[in-house]
Amino acid sequence: MVSLIAGIILIAFTVFSLLPSCPLNWGVDVLAFLRGSLPVIAALIGLICLFIGAADIKDKKEAAKEEKEARDRESKEEKKD
Repeated sequence: MVSLIAGIILIAFTVFSLLPSCPLNWGVDVLAFLRGSLPVIAALIGLICLFIGAADIKDKKEAAKEEKEARDRESKEEKKD
């Protein structure tokens, strides 16, 4: 409950600080920060996507290997019968 209230307060402060009619009027500064940090954010997102893709490929290979082992076990069991 406390985190919900804190989240609402922080969102309200963000809206208040970005509005041009309010005394803080940080909208221009926030846009400049976002423009400057966009390449770094894009690089981090790309790096995360690479890690997720590599993990997905690894999981698919392991799943195929397990399926093959299961089929081999089944075929060996059928031959024994």
